[in-house]
Amino acid sequence: SSFRMLQWQDYFENTKNGVILCDTRSRALHYWSADESVYLLFPTAVPVSEDLTRRGKTEIVRKAENPPWTPTPSMRERDPSLPQRVEGGVPENPLGVRGLYLSWPAYLIHGTHDTRKIGRKSSNGCIGLYNEHIKQMYDLTKIGTQVLVI
Repeated sequence: SSFRMLQWQDYFENTKNGVILCDTRSRALHYWSADESVYLLFPTAVPVSEDLTRRGKTEIVRKAENPPWTPTPSMRERDPSLPQRVEGGVPENPLGVRGLYLSWPAYLIHGTHDTRKIGRKSSNGCIGLYNEHIKQMYDLTKIGTQVLVI
């Protein structure tokens, strides 16, 4: 299995503000705290296709509890039956109980109420976590946490 512990030094210059590595191949999220005292490894949902996958360096720019979900124009083009908006805190909301917004518009690390998605290629571009794991990440991360999607 490629679901294994990695070293932050192979991907980041430092751990300032903490670092998150989203490995789309192994479908895993790695987190190291700024002082390196905390290391977490979680299974994830990853984008369903290469054209929906964005790779590179970014950072956490906003955090939200029970974030509302608004489908992007491309999502609505693929599926016109999608609602205009789904409020946060309801089971129909695909963003789960917490959202960590990346500097890339419309890309997040978020929870999900549909636990069948974790460990699969099942998202429209975001990185999905079990709700209990995104709660941990939400509490540990801050604005400016470095993120690398590979």
